[in-house]
Amino acid sequence: MFVLLGVLLVPVAPGGAVADVPEPGEALVPGVAGAGRAEYPMDTPDQVLPPLQPEGEVPVPVPEEDVDELVEYLPRSAVAASCTATTGPHQRRVERLLGLRADGRQSAADCRAIRAFQVRERIKPAVGYAGPVTWARAELLAARKNLDPGRRCPVKKYAVACVDLDRQLMWVRKDKKVTFPVVTMRSGRAGYATRTGWHTVYWRHKDHWSTIYNTPMPYSQFFSGGQAFHAVYGQLATPTGSRGCVNLSYRHAQKLWDVLRKGDRVYIWGKRPGS
Repeated sequence: MFVLLGVLLVPVAPGGAVADVPEPGEALVPGVAGAGRAEYPMDTPDQVLPPLQPEGEVPVPVPEEDVDELVEYLPRSAVAASCTATTGPHQRRVERLLGLRADGRQSAADCRAIRAFQVRERIKPAVGYAGPVTWARAELLAARKNLDPGRRCPVKKYAVACVDLDRQLMWVRKDKKVTFPVVTMRSGRAGYATRTGWHTVYWRHKDHWSTIYNTPMPYSQFFSGGQAFHAVYGQLATPTGSRGCVNLSYRHAQKLWDVLRKGDRVYIWGKRPGS
């Protein structure tokens, strides 16, 4: 679990901007003390081989409550800012999605616009930092208005689970009807890329437990070796990705379980930013 041990006070410049420059290689942390959870340490049993089926059923924990609170990850030096001057890792993408000048550099005007978006979407802390949570939320809202602008998702007579690694989104469509609405997901990090192209759901296990890494994988629907759609606990929009699986929130993985069936097709394209 990420734990915020302290914050650094930084000087505030005129107009509410903060003269904060992160140290080289500074790690991102949850911007609210005590918030956020460690990313899934191992979320897929193997990258190539099919998963091992556990001997007997292992109870998979059900989250006490759904995690709807959005807590942004940002450098410690920006935690105490009222409006940060630091350029975020998703700066250019967030600028484009919010209709700002997409130059990839944070300005006072950018910070005010990003902070206003964060306040509206209840992203904490609202300091104008273009981190993974802010980008994921902006990307999802844009997709709800224009689902597939590049027409990358094939339109077939049968059900196709469409996975857009570029935008970290997935949905299911059958012919022209969307049978599972677009949601945020998390794909493989560097070195554990989620495999692109056509796949088939070949095994489903609602209460799956990884026997290799001793970790729960609720509502697992395997489509390529050890890679599967499955639920994780906590936020999906984190600085790094999964170990190859397509991670979903518990609520969305539960709903997807009732939409897909063994034999359904999966189509994956793109590349996770930063991977």
